[in-house]
Amino acid sequence: MDMQKGFKFRKLAGISALAMFACGAAQADTWRYAHEEYEGDVQDVFAYKFKEYIEDNSDHQLQIYRFGELGESDDIMEQTQAGILNFVNQSPGFTGALIPEAQIFFIPYLMPTEMGDVVSFFRESKAINEKFPELYAEKGLELLQMYPEGEFVVTLDEPITSPDELKNKKIRVMTNPLLSETYSAFGATPTPLPWGEVYGALQTNMIQGQENPIFWIESGGLYEVSPNLVFTGHGWFTTAMMANQDFYNGLSDEDKQLVQKASDYAFEEILEHIDGLAERSLEKITSSSDDVTVTRLNDEQIAVFRERAPQVEAKFIEMTGDRGKELLNTFKEDLKNVTN
Repeated sequence: MDMQKGFKFRKLAGISALAMFACGAAQADTWRYAHEEYEGDVQDVFAYKFKEYIEDNSDHQLQIYRFGELGESDDIMEQTQAGILNFVNQSPGFTGALIPEAQIFFIPYLMPTEMGDVVSFFRESKAINEKFPELYAEKGLELLQMYPEGEFVVTLDEPITSPDELKNKKIRVMTNPLLSETYSAFGATPTPLPWGEVYGALQTNMIQGQENPIFWIESGGLYEVSPNLVFTGHGWFTTAMMANQDFYNGLSDEDKQLVQKASDYAFEEILEHIDGLAERSLEKITSSSDDVTVTRLNDEQIAVFRERAPQVEAKFIEMTGDRGKELLNTFKEDLKNVTN
């Protein structure tokens, strides 16, 4: 890893920064917002669109912190729950430790593959817009927006087209039991790792693969050390933006409306941003390296992977009980409504 890359991936926990934040009032004119990605990535664009609306329509200011500035994803969630941060963008892959039902997005082949269907689902889903806010509220979080970032793409040390070829391959996963179940079902060996360690682990062959949207594979330079891209069609990366609930409940009605409108504005803007983003990112990757291979599984190959999905659904219900089963049924009904 070169020095610039090492710096990019280094965790900068910022204890002194936290001490400074702790003396700030929750309802100060400067609000604090942290996310999990780098400059120019999807969560960063969303955050700056949110900031744009807030600052154009009020006297409030928004301070944004990117990946590494206050730690990793788990760190910024803890800071939000503690009231140190006002807003956080954390993906359900990490939130699953706090809200087990949020892991539903990691059931393979549950989500549609066409962007139009995905967008309709996020706009219209009862599960997304009614049930999830209640689950987040139980953990002191005001869910403001769930939105898609891009289709999952697996990168590996060699091209594969079947679960048999994943046998004995260590695939990095977020600290998420259901995602581990997915890759076990796919035949691989799931290996939880913090994001900051992934590049180096791929480079040294400690792991043989990982999954992410294609823009993140390009942004993080993962194709440099894991050049074989496999489009499995098994899901879309979803993320969520939320507020500390005590902070949100303490806002005036006017400011609550401002925050809601800002998150809706950022949602519409991000949908435009991700339209075509995967294609642009893939073009950058293939132009940058002659080592890159791109494998798109055909329907027959996908069918073999899809056969493994019921195992993951069963695990989800085992982990979440009747409430998870009800959520899954609502999820499927919502999906049926947008794909028929």
